[in-house]
Amino acid sequence: MSDLIAKVTLITGASSGIGAATAIAFARLGAKLSLTGRNEANLKRVSEECIRVGPAGAEQPLIVVADLCCDVDVVRLVDATVEKFGRLDILINNAGCGEFATIETTSLELYDRQMNINVRSVYHLTMLCVPHLIAARGNIVNVSSLLGTRSSAKGDAPYAMSKAAVNQMTCCVALELASKGVRVNSVNPGVTVTDFHARSGITGDDYVKFMVHQRETHPLGRVGDPEDTAQAIVFLASTNASFITGEHLHVDGGYHAVCFR
Repeated sequence: MSDLIAKVTLITGASSGIGAATAIAFARLGAKLSLTGRNEANLKRVSEECIRVGPAGAEQPLIVVADLCCDVDVVRLVDATVEKFGRLDILINNAGCGEFATIETTSLELYDRQMNINVRSVYHLTMLCVPHLIAARGNIVNVSSLLGTRSSAKGDAPYAMSKAAVNQMTCCVALELASKGVRVNSVNPGVTVTDFHARSGITGDDYVKFMVHQRETHPLGRVGDPEDTAQAIVFLASTNASFITGEHLHVDGGYHAVCFR
């Protein structure tokens, strides 16, 4: 992956989970990083780890504390990244959230939060980054979900709908930008050990039971680690994937291939 050395990479949701693991993976390969999230303390810890694992003398990551649902913050993020590094090669749209309710128990407020965070903010940031990515003949990797391609009857509809929209955006933008040399792909993780489920309300014994069950449902017999998805993102962003665009790469231990009977 030596082609990622000095590539300017903007990673959203970089303060924890998959975003943090992705930042560290790119740092090891010598990329220049622009890291954003809402938790400044966590961003600083991730940045310090990136400096520790990166090449000696590498440029320190740029940290931008931002709320991607705030249009002003999104503009500020892109401007700060280009101002510091002079270019943008790779965009990793990782930030997102999950809230779960059935069609009988949901609210429009929940629905709007899911769509604003998981879809609108991704669209807005991508729209602003595209001119810079075209200039660099760069690429985009969107972090979607297994639930973007597989349906569930367990109150996942708002989240799954938002991730299905991310998948469709991935394909449409990939086709729009292909002639301009910009590739666009997604990774679609299965259940992964992060703080995502705790933030969505699954805690304590319920979380333990959930994880035990999920290990049984993933054919490879375990749930994912953030590094599993981070390595898939690195691959798609590198020239090793130079002939791949519009792809949804499942990182789910084979769960997407299961036919329930």
